[in-house]
Amino acid sequence: MLTPKPGQISAEPAPASSWTIMIRIAVVALGLASRAAPFHLALYGLLVILMAALPVATAWLIKLILDRLGGSVFGPGLYWLGAGLAIVGLITALLPQAVQYLRGEMERRTALLAQDRLYTAVGGFPGLGRFEDPRFLDRLRLAEQAAARTSGQLFDGLLGVTAGALTTGGFIASLAVLDPAVTGALLLSMIPILLAEISLSRSRARMLWSVSPTERRELFYGWLLSNVDAAKEVRLFGAGAFLRKRMSAERQAANAAKRRMDRRELVIQSTLSWLSATVAGGGLLLAIHAAGQGKLTAGDIALFIAAVAGTQASSTNMVSEIATAHHALLLFGYYRDIVSSEPDLKSPAQPLPLPVLSQGIRFRDVWFRYSPDHPWALRGIDLFIPHGQAIGLVGANGAGKSTLVKLLCRFYDPERGAILWDGVDIRDVPVDELRTRICAVFQDYMCYDLTAAENIAIGDVRALGDRPSIEKAARNAGIHRRLAELPLSYDTMLSRTHLSAAENSETGVLLSEGQWQRLALARGLLREGRELMILDEPSSGLDAEAEHEIHIRLREHRHGQTSLLISHRLGTVRTADHIVVLADGRVAEEGTHDQLMASGGVYERLFSLQAEGYQPGNSGEPDDAESDLRQQPVPRNRSTAT
Repeated sequence: MLTPKPGQISAEPAPASSWTIMIRIAVVALGLASRAAPFHLALYGLLVILMAALPVATAWLIKLILDRLGGSVFGPGLYWLGAGLAIVGLITALLPQAVQYLRGEMERRTALLAQDRLYTAVGGFPGLGRFEDPRFLDRLRLAEQAAARTSGQLFDGLLGVTAGALTTGGFIASLAVLDPAVTGALLLSMIPILLAEISLSRSRARMLWSVSPTERRELFYGWLLSNVDAAKEVRLFGAGAFLRKRMSAERQAANAAKRRMDRRELVIQSTLSWLSATVAGGGLLLAIHAAGQGKLTAGDIALFIAAVAGTQASSTNMVSEIATAHHALLLFGYYRDIVSSEPDLKSPAQPLPLPVLSQGIRFRDVWFRYSPDHPWALRGIDLFIPHGQAIGLVGANGAGKSTLVKLLCRFYDPERGAILWDGVDIRDVPVDELRTRICAVFQDYMCYDLTAAENIAIGDVRALGDRPSIEKAARNAGIHRRLAELPLSYDTMLSRTHLSAAENSETGVLLSEGQWQRLALARGLLREGRELMILDEPSSGLDAEAEHEIHIRLREHRHGQTSLLISHRLGTVRTADHIVVLADGRVAEEGTHDQLMASGGVYERLFSLQAEGYQPGNSGEPDDAESDLRQQPVPRNRSTAT
């Protein structure tokens, strides 16, 4: 899929809209509302139907009163009719407020349940592939909109259609008594209106899909212009005008698409309204002519006028509600697609238990690429991580180190080959069970806008109420003292963006990059006792002294534990039991530090260059050394099939 240029609209179609699919989507949406707010839903429906009958009752009461007045019949019945009209008027005045309250409460409850189910489904995707797919992100954005309001809109639309049908039916029946010909003409004029509104709703759904990538990019540029993480570079490099131009281009493209849709709706709806008004006006002239010939009474004329006006209003409203419900169904289709999606990684039909690691983890001829259009990220990897040993993994950027870690955590599955945990293919065990056995510190760690304690407890949410375990992890990462000195100690919010209205903005604290890295390390160390520890550049943001301290701590912590240590700084992996050098997705060489230094290969050259860079008068040539990692030929006894 090609990435649209700035200001370019996607041409991806809206979801399928066959009536069978529409009915299924409606069942899902109404099921949500019935589970979230059954009492509000039932009462809301009852009141809406009652409101639908009131205009017809009002018209008939006025007709009966006028007929009695015209016949000079003044009796108790007239007063009863007047009282009935007053009661109907009172109910008509009071019902909208009650309906509005019930509708709002129903929408709030339904949106809460829909949102929970949506993110439960999203959280149930065990892999990362869908979150790197822009089409999925667009569907998710539309699904979020649907979860927020569409289920309520859908039920409101369906009830509106029901109410409109009842009101229109009552007025049509009343008109049929007075003039069947005019009634037939009005009914015929409603057909093109209905068809046009449904067509317009489909077009609007397609338009919303087409502008979704554009609006997503607009939000991204807005984030860059307003987020503290980007503020330094944007201001220093003077990139604000460039980003604003990009953001404006995206907004203008989206506005242009919406403007075209609005103009189309204006032309079509104006034409159809003119047709409906012409039919109604002609009918009224015929009724006045009949009254002049004595065929209709004053009450009949009043009923005719009310019925024509009521039929126009209710039929227009009904058609609008049909279009609204149809549009809501199309939008809700994105929600249904996501919550009913299959997992992105296959679950084993007959899961195997994951043994306690006692032998080791083996990569057996593992091949992987992120899509058929991408080059191979891993090419026939054969690698063994023995139990109780520390394996150092080094290589240039793009060599496949991070991809190997993603496969080990089963964020993706190999396209070929297998990863074996004590001989058991990790695809044959539940993914959650695998991940409970792994402790990891990632290079691209997250900085959560949460308290310090919560930031660490994210590593194992069961520790949220276990402050001693949180503080122990912080001590092991060398960050306890800094956190204890914060205004509210571990309860200090590590953000100034998402404080509540009751919190003082001065209590929000921003940590330095090195402090955040220590905190991320504490997050990983909280998962103490796991069978595999993955350390991906755990000290890249630290100064030399802090880095030395951290690696001493980590060596003590991982002693006797199976661990995988990834780093560009070869001095940090030299103490590993075994070192593996990756190049172009393959294992280029492996051995202990001493063996690799003695072999005079890529590792020895890179290590020497990095060490030389610390000598007076020398800067080293790391770029040349890293290029050697990519150019190093792969031993012939390894598979090179593609």
